[in-house]
Amino acid sequence: MESVEKIVVGAAIVDGAGRLLAAQRAEPPELAGGWEFPGGKVDPGEDDHEALIRECHEELGVLIEIGERVGGDWPLTKGYVLRVWFAVIVEGTPEAKEHHDLRWLTPDELYDVPWLPADLPIVNAVRDLMREG
Repeated sequence: MESVEKIVVGAAIVDGAGRLLAAQRAEPPELAGGWEFPGGKVDPGEDDHEALIRECHEELGVLIEIGERVGGDWPLTKGYVLRVWFAVIVEGTPEAKEHHDLRWLTPDELYDVPWLPADLPIVNAVRDLMREG
């Protein structure tokens, strides 16, 4: 019998100028202040894309269109895995509804914020994919 994975989805949102949206966590206390990709847990009955669209709407107030997946399953703590996709905003302007702050980072600025350790390898993969175009 297969174990049920605990899945978290994230969006590597890139704008027309080639900048990546980073979100600064407000909670829980052990993660507050760290930077991450917007997203969250997949709820029962949702697929990954539905969850990612819902999370970006709840957290940022935007509607996204999902593109290419970034890597495979990225391990997190407590048995969770993170799945990340490139995305573009098709409606709305991002607002920090559940985060301390948001920043658009150019490829040269990607490491100007302290990314959460679990997100850092994904930032490296996103950087490489952004360079490839």
